[in-house]
Amino acid sequence: MALKVAIVGRPNVGKSTLFNRLVGKRLALVDDRPGVTRDRRYADGNIGDMDLTLIDTAGYEDVTDESLEARMREQTEAALDDAELIMFMMDAREGVTSLDRIFAERLRKVHKPIILLANKSESRESGGGVGEAHALGFGEPVAISAEHGEGMADLYSAIVAASQDIFVEEIDEPDKPIRIAVIGRPNAGKSTLINRLIGDDRLLTGPEAGITRDSISVDWEFEGKNIRLVDTAGMRRKARVQEKLEKLSVADTIRAITFAEVVILMMDKDDAFDTQDLQLADLVEREGRALVYVASKWDLEDEPQSRMAKLKGMAEDKLPQLKGSPFVALSSHSGRGVERLMPAVLQAYDTWSVKVKTKDLNTWLSMATQRHPPPAVDGKRIKPKYIAQTKARPPTFVLMANRAESMPEHYKRYLVNSIRESFDLPGTPIRLNVKSSGVNPYAEGGAKSGPERYKGDAKTAPRRVKKAEKEEALSRLPGKALEQKKTRKAQPKVLGGLKASASKKAGSSVAVQKGARGGARQVSRSGRVRTGQKGGAKK
Repeated sequence: MALKVAIVGRPNVGKSTLFNRLVGKRLALVDDRPGVTRDRRYADGNIGDMDLTLIDTAGYEDVTDESLEARMREQTEAALDDAELIMFMMDAREGVTSLDRIFAERLRKVHKPIILLANKSESRESGGGVGEAHALGFGEPVAISAEHGEGMADLYSAIVAASQDIFVEEIDEPDKPIRIAVIGRPNAGKSTLINRLIGDDRLLTGPEAGITRDSISVDWEFEGKNIRLVDTAGMRRKARVQEKLEKLSVADTIRAITFAEVVILMMDKDDAFDTQDLQLADLVEREGRALVYVASKWDLEDEPQSRMAKLKGMAEDKLPQLKGSPFVALSSHSGRGVERLMPAVLQAYDTWSVKVKTKDLNTWLSMATQRHPPPAVDGKRIKPKYIAQTKARPPTFVLMANRAESMPEHYKRYLVNSIRESFDLPGTPIRLNVKSSGVNPYAEGGAKSGPERYKGDAKTAPRRVKKAEKEEALSRLPGKALEQKKTRKAQPKVLGGLKASASKKAGSSVAVQKGARGGARQVSRSGRVRTGQKGGAKK
């Protein structure tokens, strides 16, 4: 098991920056203004070869009333009780302040190893602050820069020296927990619900809206199953989100939805399914996560049955793509109806992880297409062939059909709704990918077409083509044949056994042909044979 270390100090000294550096991720929100962190956050990190469980805390305020700062101080003190090693951080640029001295007096009452950190020590102006840190009475301060990563080797040596007498128990790694994110608008009761489920005031709550800024994860065990509950910041409409810090909180909430497996959408019973709630539910569906609706503050409802029927009708009308999602009405403050939430969440998780046999899917496909055949597009009917499930979480199916790109969206919705009803998959997002199977793999350019073979020219090619082929074939002959072609002399063309130039005279015949008896006969330009003489050629 890792060494549990708490990072404490007054506001805006760089605790969350060091937390992110040791964790290796930007988990905690960081801003220049003080008081950004309010809840305590746990995460696994390391420095060198040492595994750490880091606790990021809110800035320590010397307030004991009922204000928000007083409740933040209670969270910091709870982190001190839970940690095995404490890293007390001060600002080396500003030096030791009165609040640092007050917090140092509080830490002296904690009988645990304490390491004094002088942060922001990368500049020359911080040298005086590091010297003043000796007056706090915690030994030699470790000068570091959490922003730039300076002094990490000195910090590692200090942690090794301070943890020599701490016994770290080795325990088996727990099974992978089910990640459940609780989302909703501000002041919907998300943190109060998680505190009610785990039976502890783990998260900061109050009547003020927007208390939670970071996405805080809480590990919990329910009926032998490991659960990780993630509390998120309230999300307002995008047009109302103007400040940089709120934008960071919204981005953190969206990241929590992305990594969750089941999402609980909390809504106020009097203002449920408004525009923001519908957008959040649509975001969950697009991310492919299981969804559970929760109507909070149900102990104030006068007519619970009629109100519940109305809310379920609104859910089916406005979110038909999530038809059948579980709906739970409860009160986080009084605990009424909270016992029905986790069974609904586990049922949604099991549905989200379902795997359907291919045989059953194809039997369903045959019945579904017989009941409602695919439409004809451009006069040609689409023919589904077979279907299979490629993965779960969410259930994803691939349908093979000819002319898949022409299948209309309304028929895809019909198939998805039929799958949901036939295999009892209420509420879970279903993905259906239609692919074409009519491609001939042996066609030209196909997967199995192979190299193209040369079949030669047709036998009815013109004579000039054949002559060119003959000359080309001769030029490819090796050795002696090619040499003979180069040395061969051009011979005069002979017609009928005589030279063409011998019979060429002006106004006379232009060609000589052999007669029937071996004699020569004159041929005129028109092609007629002169028959005036029976003997030899005229002198």
